[in-house]
Amino acid sequence: MINVSIVLYNTSFEEIERLVRILRHASCVNTIYLVDNSAVSNSEIQKLPVEYIFNNHNNIGYGAAHNIALRKSIEQNADYHLVVNPDISFDPIILNGIVDFMNKNTGIGHLMPKVFYPDGQIQYLCKLLPTPFDLIFRRFLPAHWTEKRSRKFEMRETGYNKTMDVPYLSGCFMFLRMSALKQVGLFDERFFMYPEDIDLTRRIHQKYRTVFYPEVSVVHHHAQDSYKSKRMLWIHITNMVKYFNKWGWFFDKERKKVNETIFKTIINT
Repeated sequence: MINVSIVLYNTSFEEIERLVRILRHASCVNTIYLVDNSAVSNSEIQKLPVEYIFNNHNNIGYGAAHNIALRKSIEQNADYHLVVNPDISFDPIILNGIVDFMNKNTGIGHLMPKVFYPDGQIQYLCKLLPTPFDLIFRRFLPAHWTEKRSRKFEMRETGYNKTMDVPYLSGCFMFLRMSALKQVGLFDERFFMYPEDIDLTRRIHQKYRTVFYPEVSVVHHHAQDSYKSKRMLWIHITNMVKYFNKWGWFFDKERKKVNETIFKTIINT
């Protein structure tokens, strides 16, 4: 059984209706949770074939909102839970392929498919565990100064054409094994948004495989709001500070070990 959660914040009806329609064409999907952090509830969205959860005019954050649905999946004893952004589109048949792959590979706790922009370009969302430079400092430097480091951080030398273990997978499409979440915990609600996917992938990676699976793909209409809004940039930075306060800034032995292991694997394959 697969449950799905989508967090809304002033999301247009057209966008969410499109994604719900896709999910409802997937035979393996059970309950779709729409968790709404908007200031005003949406009467149109409530009519969709979903379980609509309105957070009473309170924007509790991305991870905390998904946790509401994840706890319901635990109560229902769901096998898998898909955390997905409303700006994702895909052929619903891919979910059957993912379930089949996950059933055959029980050591995988978290899977992400290949992700494209609408124009067909690859989104480089497979990443090593980040340093402060990767997530904060490089944003304020010219791109050509950081290009070499960015290519390594985003694991571009792999070609993104093979199944591989990755310690940091994007939160835009997180296919999660519920037994893994029961062991490592849900999203850390100290993060309002942005590093919650890094943190959760990292914790799952400690005990399970976290896998990039390019045999299936999705399209992500990625907005990169923190590059367009000073307010979102501030939220981005403050939450990254919380992440490094938790895991370590410049001294993080686990990060060094994990990244070295992953990089050696890339070179040898």
